[in-house]
Amino acid sequence: MRRFLGFVRKEFFHIIRDRRTAAILFAMPILQLLLFGYAIRNEVTEVRTGILDLSHDVVTQELTDKLLASGTFIPSAILSSEQQIADAFASGRVNVVVVFGPRFAERMLHDQKAELQVVTDGSDPNVSRIVTGYAASVAGDYLRDKGYPSPGIVPLPVMMFNPGLKSVYLFVPGLMALLLMLVSAMMTSISITREKESGTMELLLVSSLRPIQVIVGKVVPYLTLSFINVITVVLMAMFIFGVPCRGSIVLLLLESLLFILTALSLGILISTITSSQQVAMMISLAGLLLPTVLLSGFIFPVTSMPWPLQLISNIIPARWYLVLVRGIMLKGAGLAELWKETLVLIAMTVLFMTVSVRKFSERLQ
Repeated sequence: MRRFLGFVRKEFFHIIRDRRTAAILFAMPILQLLLFGYAIRNEVTEVRTGILDLSHDVVTQELTDKLLASGTFIPSAILSSEQQIADAFASGRVNVVVVFGPRFAERMLHDQKAELQVVTDGSDPNVSRIVTGYAASVAGDYLRDKGYPSPGIVPLPVMMFNPGLKSVYLFVPGLMALLLMLVSAMMTSISITREKESGTMELLLVSSLRPIQVIVGKVVPYLTLSFINVITVVLMAMFIFGVPCRGSIVLLLLESLLFILTALSLGILISTITSSQQVAMMISLAGLLLPTVLLSGFIFPVTSMPWPLQLISNIIPARWYLVLVRGIMLKGAGLAELWKETLVLIAMTVLFMTVSVRKFSERLQ
């Protein structure tokens, strides 16, 4: 028994002496609690709103003012025709468009019923339902304040890009980002740190290979496997789950290849700052897996999170990739609408790869 207690004490002090492992073990529960506590939100705030008013009467103006004064709907675009709705959604300028039909006030007073069309982005069915409910609540408050008869205003939900509100439209792009991040970043970081632990990395110290050649040699197998995974997931999404690809498949594959390179360079960067598989795995799980699920907009809208988490989400590569995948597959967007997200991923890839090569060169020297 004494020998066993001595062994346990030795292992405990071994963990404490390893500062990186101890810091991760103590910090991970706190970080997870903060992430889950602040990122998991059912309410929706700061919805980018477009207004299409074909009536231009007193009632539509008062309803518009009440919607925008609620704190939930943020004015983003004033549209003049129905043809502009699809472009507004594809460019990401709006999350919802409120449409007032012609003779809105006249229909409400004489017919005692006017339809308020609420066009939402159906690529996120949960948010669409919540936003439609918010609009109905604001319309109901307006009727009560003005003393108009019921029903008066009938919100008519219209779901762009996903009229059937299929949840698979939401989860397939998110799963693509999650799988690519796991295969590319996590497996790359673990494989390189495994060689450090086994001692085979020492062979590279005396080889004639340049640092960039070593890194490319490590990256190519995972790049190939990840790209095969992309093709497989896209084919399964289209032919098994019925998710359409309204945009260019070539553009989708190129953007996926760019995201793979970003994830691979991030995995290499993790491997250069860690010395064991255990630490690399813990950093990958805490720093990549959880943020990809919680902070990328995969499940919970980013705009509903506190502003510090919104700022952090900007450095999560999966956030920008999700915008690209949903834009291409569901909205039929092209590079003209998605150039900003593409440039962000390119900048991240260059940054991560530059830092990785520099640190790897220092190690070889």
